[in-house]
Amino acid sequence: MQKVNVQTPLSGVYENVRLSMEESKSKFLRQLKEHIKLEELIPSEFYEAFTKDIGRPRDYSLESFIWFHQLKNIIGIPKDNAFLTVLEFSPELREFCGFTKVPSASDITRFRQDYAEYLETMFKHLVEVTEPICRILDPKKADYLIYDPTGIKAYVAENNPKFLNSKLTQAKAIAKKNPGYDPYKGVYSLLPETAKANPDVKHQYVNGHFCYAHKAGIITNGIGIVRHIALFDESFRIKHPTIVSQKTDNPDLDKEIGDSISLKPVLSDFFTAHPTFSYKTFIGDSSFDCYDTYSMLHNDFKFDRICIPLNPRNSSGSHTDFDVNGTPLCPVDKTPFKFIGISSHKSQSNRFKWACHKSFKLTSYSSIRVCICKNPCTSSTFGRCVYTYPNKNLRLYPGIPRGTEHWDNLYRHRTLIERTINILKDDFGVAHRRAYSLLTAKADLFLAGITQLLGLIFAHAINQPKFFKSVRKLLSA
Repeated sequence: MQKVNVQTPLSGVYENVRLSMEESKSKFLRQLKEHIKLEELIPSEFYEAFTKDIGRPRDYSLESFIWFHQLKNIIGIPKDNAFLTVLEFSPELREFCGFTKVPSASDITRFRQDYAEYLETMFKHLVEVTEPICRILDPKKADYLIYDPTGIKAYVAENNPKFLNSKLTQAKAIAKKNPGYDPYKGVYSLLPETAKANPDVKHQYVNGHFCYAHKAGIITNGIGIVRHIALFDESFRIKHPTIVSQKTDNPDLDKEIGDSISLKPVLSDFFTAHPTFSYKTFIGDSSFDCYDTYSMLHNDFKFDRICIPLNPRNSSGSHTDFDVNGTPLCPVDKTPFKFIGISSHKSQSNRFKWACHKSFKLTSYSSIRVCICKNPCTSSTFGRCVYTYPNKNLRLYPGIPRGTEHWDNLYRHRTLIERTINILKDDFGVAHRRAYSLLTAKADLFLAGITQLLGLIFAHAINQPKFFKSVRKLLSA
């Protein structure tokens, strides 16, 4: 600040203070406005939808609404009203956003709900813009693709702890009449599948606890930059009917089935939106360990390496004896088993079913079999049964040797998607919004993705690549 002379008149003091404030004006805001040209990054169809005739001039520009949400996410203020209050007392931020007056909270909410679809379009455009930047930052890790579903908790009564406690009380009442009934497991089956206020809010098992949330699929690359966001809304389920899975009494199994089923539709939409993109390595957790997944990733999406840990739920027993044709052998006399058909289930891979050569059907029309072996290797009257999988070799040898240091180093990158989801939901406030509307949740999620991508463009433009994951770090740089 300039030194003020005690003899300076009052008008001069005011002028000195004004000049000092101008000199200390946020370097961050100046650079942000200089290097991020929103008018060049907003798709033309978004402009057309926003500027179409509504019978009167608009009070605020499209860029103003976008900047409002970007600054709110960067600063870390999750609630609209709180940031609107900040704008009331900050002429500099109002000027930066382009507001001649502070909009109302309803104006902000209406913008998100009316243009959620176009915010998705803008996000996809920014993915195209930032892909070359990612390849420059780290060509090797930019060639990894990592996928993980997540849930965005909604502001509904079912997420109140009192609701869960009431269901637990109900389950305990059932347990008193049924001594073998576990109320802590049984409460899962008592919870409704959707929230009463909004059927789009589904019962989810997220991060080890029950909640009612909008479910979404997130794709990042190996440097933690979001590449795709898919909200599993009604239009997504209509487009991909296989995304629907039946609820069981096992929340862990439900999560595995749901995550695995969502993989192909999400990847299909991603590569359809970006047909020129290609990746050689896929990384996912053990919930994707399904035999069909490996052939799908290798054949349909051309991944050379598939880094997915083996899931014990999908591993067969200890039977390891096979002949040169891949037919299971009897562990006692090494006689080939008999092929008895293909077993299929919509949540599992197709399997070849083999039965002991000494087991027979009771009648030609019956499916019941009886083993007549004098030295049975199993206690089942059916006899030993073995399943084999057509794609078993691809599962065991997915382009990279399992159990090696190379495998471990590659799989460590999977945590990047969890960090990115944390940035979108916590740092950029998506998880702290008090809303149950699907459109609002969708707009908030894509606006958070836009914030990270604009931050990447900004960090690259000012030659600060170490801040590429979260633009907020640049505030104190």
